[in-house]
Amino acid sequence: MMRLRTTTPDGAGPSPLFEDTSGSVAPGPPRVQEAGLGAGVFPGQALLSDPMSNLAMAYGSSLASQGRDMVDKNLDRFIPISKLKYYFAVDTVYVGKKLGLLIFPYMHQNWEVSYQQDTPVAPRFDINAPDLYIPAMGFITYILMAGLAMGTQNRFSPELLGLQASSALVWLIIEVLAVLLSLYLVSGNTELTTIDLLAFSGYKYVGMIVGVVSGLLFGRTGYYLSLLWCCLAIFIFMIRTLRLKLLSEAAAEGVPVRAARNQLRMYLTMTIAAAQPAFMYWLTYQLVR
Repeated sequence: MMRLRTTTPDGAGPSPLFEDTSGSVAPGPPRVQEAGLGAGVFPGQALLSDPMSNLAMAYGSSLASQGRDMVDKNLDRFIPISKLKYYFAVDTVYVGKKLGLLIFPYMHQNWEVSYQQDTPVAPRFDINAPDLYIPAMGFITYILMAGLAMGTQNRFSPELLGLQASSALVWLIIEVLAVLLSLYLVSGNTELTTIDLLAFSGYKYVGMIVGVVSGLLFGRTGYYLSLLWCCLAIFIFMIRTLRLKLLSEAAAEGVPVRAARNQLRMYLTMTIAAAQPAFMYWLTYQLVR
């Protein structure tokens, strides 16, 4: 902003016609210090120092802790996470011995599960203990081998592989549910849990993998011979394992009840064992051509 300037009365030297006032700064409004805040105090510190805020934060933390405990309790009610650690407590030696037992169970003598203070020992210390590592890895390997077999036949597609995987999973769930219902009708209470049945039902994937690999290497003849061997092996394995578990429960019952239920339990054991070769053939025959 330029302002007109008059000459001085004493006739001094000429003065500039206009005076530059751009450098002057107009006084601003007075700075008012925030109430309740001292020098060097941030506004967030006042919020944290408020007792009501601390109370609200403590209450929120308490609600979050209660919600987490409720979720853990309900999750463990349907999916016993703590018990799953037992079924995956395996090592390389156990896996090797268990695979050998599933392929060649004929010479094995002692089928009883070892206990330590009324608690079964971990699978890595007892070859007879059920585990979920071999069934889980067997299921994944079976899907991979199915994809390989489809690829060698020039009919691989993600949709077809997904259908094969979902079909195997659905049949496994149906099998476990059917066995649970049958055990409830025949035995009432049983020591066999859902995870035990899932483990025993998942052991058949080992024989299925052997059959598919033999079919890829040696054709249909190799497939049928190896699958026949594995079907017989899983039948013997299931008979000796489940019979020991089911009949040991009958020993605790009265003599009249034991005689009637032993026969039903034997029939149920043979039915479960005979269902394994049927599932093995149903889920693999279309993979070998």
